[in-house]
Amino acid sequence: MTSAEQAVQNAMAAVAASRAYRERVAEERKRFQRIEIASRKPLYVPKGVQMKLKFD
Repeated sequence: MTSAEQAVQNAMAAVAASRAYRERVAEERKRFQRIEIASRKPLYVPKGVQMKLKFD
């Protein structure tokens, strides 16, 4: 095997490793995003409170 073929193989291996890492991180991010959304508390909005509008 020539050095050019070896360089191509090393590059392809690096690309495959990078793709696997990106997919793994994306899957992990998707999973934790669901957990974060599910654990959020609803915002407290008091009823009967009216905001003042200033038209000056």
